[in-house]
Amino acid sequence: MATMLSGSALMDGAMLVIAANETCPQPQTKEHLMALELVGIKKIVIVQNKIDVIPQKEALKHYEQIRSFVKGTIAENAPIIPVSAQKVINMGALVQALDQTIPIPERDPDAEPMMLLARSFDINKPGSSWRDLKGGVIGGSLIRGVLKEGEDIEIRPGRQVQAENRIRWEPIETKITTINAGSKKVAEATPGGLLGIGTKLDPALTKSDALAGQVAGHPGKLPPVWEKARFRVTLMERVVGVSSEMQIEPLKHHEPLMLSVGTAVTVGVVVNTKKDVVEVTLKRPVCAEIGARIAISRQLGGRWRLIGMGVLTE
Repeated sequence: MATMLSGSALMDGAMLVIAANETCPQPQTKEHLMALELVGIKKIVIVQNKIDVIPQKEALKHYEQIRSFVKGTIAENAPIIPVSAQKVINMGALVQALDQTIPIPERDPDAEPMMLLARSFDINKPGSSWRDLKGGVIGGSLIRGVLKEGEDIEIRPGRQVQAENRIRWEPIETKITTINAGSKKVAEATPGGLLGIGTKLDPALTKSDALAGQVAGHPGKLPPVWEKARFRVTLMERVVGVSSEMQIEPLKHHEPLMLSVGTAVTVGVVVNTKKDVVEVTLKRPVCAEIGARIAISRQLGGRWRLIGMGVLTE
């Protein structure tokens, strides 16, 4: 779920894939639809997959189950496209539905750039000569503005440093050396799609997704970094994604929560609750704008379960 929530921050729309040979809704299907609603993704195409393994009559019955399930949700008017991914059936209709339902949104090229990082890599092979070493690579999606090859960028929260027996986070500054959009090298990046940006960073800083969840942009122009956060909370009535749904209790003092903010996933401990406003101390700080949406999960039965959403206030 954490991976799904962090990845959804990069998307303009989504496909909700439902297996036609299973009763709808399954617990995980409920959880995924609720997650889309909480992170604010409203442009949805429902994919009724595996129609090749059931009779037509059963497929029509399953279609009605889907319609009943999404009634009253953000996906109520979403198109339902029956397909078989394995047999490559109806893929043309699916592509057409995606094109019509999830148009490319208008972007502001003059806004200060802000890139959400989902990955980071060391692309050097073991045993490479120091003369051939390349800088670390960051990957993610530019949600606004333009980034150009040769520009200086800042990455926040950055790296963890220890000074005077205190651990703090320090922004990282570097220079863009290359930009890859898909498999093509480009001189500048605009919003939309996924990017790989080569930098002059020490590869040790970027290996194994070490910078995933961070934010990149022009130096001094990024949103604040939060080590403590306050947000307005809306809890769901019941936990979804489990076979027997249970009532969601109010958040408790000292309770650990998993918080998904953009591509960042962190644990926050509740230090104060007042009506629908909660204050938490974050185990790992996040860079986010006021008004950012936060998906909130609670540990239930040994797993993190989605229980509500928040809006960052300060």
